[in-house]
Amino acid sequence: MRLIADDLSGERGGETVFAGVGFALGNGEALTVTGPNGSGKSTLLRVVAGLLPHAHGRIAVEGGGEDFPTVASACHYLGHQNAMKAALTVSENLEFWQSFAGNGKLGITEALEDVGLDGLGHLPFGYLSTGQKRRAAIAKLLISHRPVWLLDEPTAGLDKASEAQFAALMRDHCQAGGIIVAATHLPLGLEGAKTLEMGRAHV
Repeated sequence: MRLIADDLSGERGGETVFAGVGFALGNGEALTVTGPNGSGKSTLLRVVAGLLPHAHGRIAVEGGGEDFPTVASACHYLGHQNAMKAALTVSENLEFWQSFAGNGKLGITEALEDVGLDGLGHLPFGYLSTGQKRRAAIAKLLISHRPVWLLDEPTAGLDKASEAQFAALMRDHCQAGGIIVAATHLPLGLEGAKTLEMGRAHV
């Protein structure tokens, strides 16, 4: 599979935020998107995810087959918001997302163990700390298989141990042939990742 962006431009509030962005990523490759606040990192991820229309250019997947014929069908998107209902338990939230996005290699219990939340699935999501909420959101990536992970500041709210834990999960995803596009201000521990600095030359 390949994720291809060609001469993309994006807008926010009718104003052009970025233009001329292009990249091509194959199985096992990662791209870190950097740049100052307001440079369009989050807008780019939302455009790739299909949450915002692109003003110009093309975004496509090649080689996704019947399972992943479109970019939207191939992507997990993890944004600034964790997209969980505070009154539902952690497990109930994950059950909803699994029913929405399909099954993955891990069940909910196993995914919570992998993000360090084993034994907390029965708690209402709103009871969790900021870091625990982020880890629960990361578990969404594990319970439903999508080959492309779009991650917007994924380590926000995580402590150092959780950052290292998540770095291992990202490496595992790439080693299994997955693709990652991550907007970040901080190193993510993705050795060999390509870099796209918004406003500079593109890969």
